[in-house]
Amino acid sequence: MIVDLPDTTVSKISRALVNVREEGGAVALGRVLTLVILTREGAVEEVIEAANDASREHPMRVIVLMIPDGYDAESRLDAQIRVGGDAGASEVVTLRAFGDAGRSNLESLVTGLLLPDAPVVVWWPNRTPDHISKTSIGRIAQRRITDAATKSDPSAWVADLGGQYAPGDTDLAWTRLTRWREQLAAILDQPPYEPVIGVRVRGASDSPSTALLAAWLRLTLDVPVDWAYLDAEEWPHGIKSVALVRAGGEVLLERPSPGTAILTQPGQPSHELAFPRRTLRECLAEELRRLDPDVLYGRVITEGWELLDPPAAKETQTR
Repeated sequence: MIVDLPDTTVSKISRALVNVREEGGAVALGRVLTLVILTREGAVEEVIEAANDASREHPMRVIVLMIPDGYDAESRLDAQIRVGGDAGASEVVTLRAFGDAGRSNLESLVTGLLLPDAPVVVWWPNRTPDHISKTSIGRIAQRRITDAATKSDPSAWVADLGGQYAPGDTDLAWTRLTRWREQLAAILDQPPYEPVIGVRVRGASDSPSTALLAAWLRLTLDVPVDWAYLDAEEWPHGIKSVALVRAGGEVLLERPSPGTAILTQPGQPSHELAFPRRTLRECLAEELRRLDPDVLYGRVITEGWELLDPPAAKETQTR
């Protein structure tokens, strides 16, 4: 069910939500959090779809706030409510703020719609202000999610994360590393238990996760990490390979193609692993599983990043 509310107010939207639940039989019971999404026109349906999919694991209220480009002399708030089959296991409220309505305190547009006594998570899927924890919306949130991969210069954005970090911040570039981190940890838990004396990380130039993986390995293993971005013609997207150097030989986890990885270890046959790139829905759902600060992420972008040497010049993979 979709209900349009043109030229409305927050109080009218709140009353309409109650009416929709009563008339349509939808209930708000079991909602565990409020997800506030600040996005731009043109990307609305993609982020709502990801939130709807994630809501099947985390029933929630989703508030999507859009500030249209340009200046509109008329101050107006348009809204739309989605419930039932149009909203997954959530209820979605989209807000379009025009004119001064979108340039005053944005917090006032959402506070009247937040679920009572429920955590608040804010997600900036594309446009992101500086120091998100100090914004009016960021201050009301327990968790704040950004996405370096959507920036015009992902590597510069990642390099600046540590300087702006506050507990509760996270970035989906970190979340996309989960499968790599799990696999590398599993390798180190198996014989021969030789210490790692060096690490090599390679990834595409548009992959901020490459830098975060290098920083995590530098912090965790306390060994030199040689990392670099590959030429786009050699590897277009994501992380290409990680090598763990030991006295007895090199352990290599490498993607020959975007959907698979080959694990090569000394004295053992090679193993082919399913290694698809994580979807936006998977990353969002994982971040919503925890509402406390991600301490490890904070250490990686501050302590780990400070220990990490600058990346080598872009290179062409010779392997």
